[in-house]
Amino acid sequence: MSASAETIMGKVTSVYGVKGWVKVFSYTQPKENLLKYKTWSLRKQGKEQVVKVLSSKVHGNGLVAQIEGYNDRDQAKVLADSLISISVDQLPELESDDFYWHQLEGLQVVTVSGQLLGKVHHLMETGSNDVLVVRKCSGSLDGKERLIPYLPEQVVVSVDLESQEIVVDWDPEF
Repeated sequence: MSASAETIMGKVTSVYGVKGWVKVFSYTQPKENLLKYKTWSLRKQGKEQVVKVLSSKVHGNGLVAQIEGYNDRDQAKVLADSLISISVDQLPELESDDFYWHQLEGLQVVTVSGQLLGKVHHLMETGSNDVLVVRKCSGSLDGKERLIPYLPEQVVVSVDLESQEIVVDWDPEF
């Protein structure tokens, strides 16, 4: 593990062709953004390695990449199912009201009336909007898992990274 924090950006899914290229599923929006990073950290079964991306491109609905040191299909097979992460230091700065998903994960979620619903476990994309997956934590109202739409100014009232808290206008019964 590197000393700086990392965030998962995609996954190597399988091999592509016979020259060591791999198919990649990107978690970035747009998907091509993953190709901007020429150094990836690949994690699989508790092992991590830093690799250099020699070449990459959009291919059909996905992406393909050529990784340094992997020159044929058999060598590249070992990379399948690896998670791709990069150092958060490499991410571009966002506008003041925008956040990366990794910044929201682990934050406490509190209603406008002060009820602690839990912590953000992860986020998921639904097509129409992103959704906070909130799970119980110490002191939370109950043990429910909640799916709360990430809709700033409608549902999400505020996000405070310093106090590690998201305030939501949300009925705890949902």
